[in-house]
Amino acid sequence: MPSMIVPDISRRTFLALAAAAPYAYAAPQAKQIPVGLELYSVRDELGKDLSGTVRNVAKLGYQCVEFYSPYMRWTPQQAKDMRALMDDLNIRCYSTHNGENSFRGDGLEKATELNHIIGSKYIVMASANRVSNLDGWKAVADTLSQAAEKLKPQGIKTGYHNHQAEFTLLEGKRPMEVLAANTGKDVMLQLDVGHCIETGADPVAWIKQNPGRIQSLHLKDWSRDPDVGFKALLGEGIVPWKDVFRAAEQTGGVEFYLVEQEGSRFSAMETAEKCLADYKKLHG
Repeated sequence: MPSMIVPDISRRTFLALAAAAPYAYAAPQAKQIPVGLELYSVRDELGKDLSGTVRNVAKLGYQCVEFYSPYMRWTPQQAKDMRALMDDLNIRCYSTHNGENSFRGDGLEKATELNHIIGSKYIVMASANRVSNLDGWKAVADTLSQAAEKLKPQGIKTGYHNHQAEFTLLEGKRPMEVLAANTGKDVMLQLDVGHCIETGADPVAWIKQNPGRIQSLHLKDWSRDPDVGFKALLGEGIVPWKDVFRAAEQTGGVEFYLVEQEGSRFSAMETAEKCLADYKKLHG
């Protein structure tokens, strides 16, 4: 039997290679971010058939959904029935959209109960009522922070979703900057990308300025064509999606994405289907 040829390596090199061997098979895997649908995108269908619409959204391949304010009319039993349906469909709800009443008093108590039942981690303020100055936005921040403190024992957090107003200068400052500066990291800054970019703000820069606070994004495009605007499908507008995804995943701390569409040249469900396909192409 021929003798085995052993490479001439030093003892130090051999020990270093041996120590590294267990990690050779433990290379970090790319984090898989769930992608869902903000159900406002299919609001007419949802109003006619709640369970059927959630079933159809799951069939399209979405991994999660975000319910909006009508869910607050549910009874606890209706929430339990929805949770059972979602479990059966293997689809999750990580956040809900709410009016300001869901952040105080009986409204907060009910929102907490329903979100706990359906497994939601974030109670998000969809928008603030008319706010005319920066002191008003500081008051919104206080409301979010106070609710966040009350929710801590439940393992639920609060969040805020922007429209255009929050990125439009007011008294020399963007209201979104005021909200970020006057809330803690237990308040999510849910970024609606389309509304942000429509104002001329840079969504990538905003994400980088707020590391670990952009746990969720509304994926909405916007076109400069006035006949299209927010009716652009993902990838048809001016959003630099590759850069947005990179910033969200490397810096923002994103936990889930949510497609939101305010309408398009297609039906609502067909729009949702096309946007999911576009997301997969853009994100990779």
